[in-house]
Amino acid sequence: MTGSGTRNKLSDLNNHLFMQLERLGDEDLKDDELQKEIARAKAITNTAAQIINNASLVLKSQTFLHEYGLVEGGKGKRNRKFPPMLRSEFLGE
Repeated sequence: MTGSGTRNKLSDLNNHLFMQLERLGDEDLKDDELQKEIARAKAITNTAAQIINNASLVLKSQTFLHEYGLVEGGKGKRNRKFPPMLRSEFLGE
């Protein structure tokens, strides 16, 4: 899926992580099922870490823009073009 078609938000990530935690806590899982779930949890955790790092970068860039008066649009403000990922609308604002 392309970035423009993605509709997930950080709150969705939080929900996925808690669902994974619930699956890991399922006492009915047999040994091989549990091992598969652990591997899946590691993959989800690695992906989640990257999503969180990306969101942190967006937040830092927005902080920088506001701190130095480089905010896009608005009256009396400079109009600069930044890559979509570094704009706050990337986070669904």
